[in-house]
Amino acid sequence: MINYVVFRTRKRAIILIACLAGICLGVVTPVLFSTGILRMNYPDSQRFPVRGIDISHHQQTIDWQKLRQEQIQFVLIKATEGGDFKDRLFLENWRKAKEAGFIRGAYHFFTFCRPGKEQAQNFIDTVPVEPGTLSPVIDLEFGGNCQTRPSRASLLQELIEYIAAIEQVYGQTPVLYVTYEAYNVYLTGELEQLALWIRDIFWHPRLPDNRAWRFWQYSNRGRLQGIPTYVDLNVFHGSTEEFKRFIR
Repeated sequence: MINYVVFRTRKRAIILIACLAGICLGVVTPVLFSTGILRMNYPDSQRFPVRGIDISHHQQTIDWQKLRQEQIQFVLIKATEGGDFKDRLFLENWRKAKEAGFIRGAYHFFTFCRPGKEQAQNFIDTVPVEPGTLSPVIDLEFGGNCQTRPSRASLLQELIEYIAAIEQVYGQTPVLYVTYEAYNVYLTGELEQLALWIRDIFWHPRLPDNRAWRFWQYSNRGRLQGIPTYVDLNVFHGSTEEFKRFIR
């Protein structure tokens, strides 16, 4: 009888411990992900040797000397949005990233409510034409964009006009940053001459039409020395030599 009682007591203790562990795991795990301590993606450094970040004024003032201690090679910096918005920290970030020895690129958040030519002029007025810089980037996504969504044909026409203006000034074909949603609605089978930068913070990227991609934003909760906020983490899909083809 005593052995039976001991067995029942131990069994209850084990069940209780398992339940408590499950509760703790359910509470702690989301916190670890939300704070960037854990993430879904850990791209292999041998397969993806070229690494970088993308930043804007949301990252506040960056200590570029501290950031140099991190294993990143490139920085993509927000320059403009729509027809008249200019990121208030762009010129500072642009200058200091160069001084710190990073390869730089600039990106434009493309809005649905301004003509492509106007948006291109905003970017051209803001971003210097300099050697040693990455291809200009077009950021196309629904989050934070105008509520009215244009037709596929209408948006593609505005993008084509934007791209033509950028190529004429910078002598580089832009890279296109996309979410899956934006790609599926507007870009499947379109603008295939543009390299893609895809966002997927959960899995290894795969587009529905199996189109190749060159850049991967794999986390939006990165923590790096010198940056007081979370920062987006990216890798280049290819070798160091292939990466150099995107540098002016």
